[in-house]
Amino acid sequence: QVQLVESGGGLVQAGGSLRLSCAAAGRTFRSYAMGWFRQAPGKEREFVATINWTGGLRYYEDSVKGRFTISRDNAKNTVYLQMNSLKPEDTAVYYCAADSNGSYLDLPRRDYEYEYWGQGTQVTVSS
Repeated sequence: QVQLVESGGGLVQAGGSLRLSCAAAGRTFRSYAMGWFRQAPGKEREFVATINWTGGLRYYEDSVKGRFTISRDNAKNTVYLQMNSLKPEDTAVYYCAADSNGSYLDLPRRDYEYEYWGQGTQVTVSS
């Protein structure tokens, strides 16, 4: 079992920045691909970003490329999402997720590929 706890959400003006953190409880965190997803009101959950075991590989959804950065610190069992130049359309509940079934090269982008999920943290961007 892996427990994931997100933090760092809040209210920010358009153009501002937030840094989300996701702390994982589990001995094999360094063997998980990690991802961030988001769900806006009335919409389906969507992929945002993913990072492989070592942090050397990353993949982003097109609308966040160049604005968001995913990173991880395996010594701290934590994955981060740095969000810059935020837009009102980024408003959503953000979830982190862990995939323990892949290889070190995997960059899963579909929610069914992830076994473990956090409770989510709200990000609200005002115009």
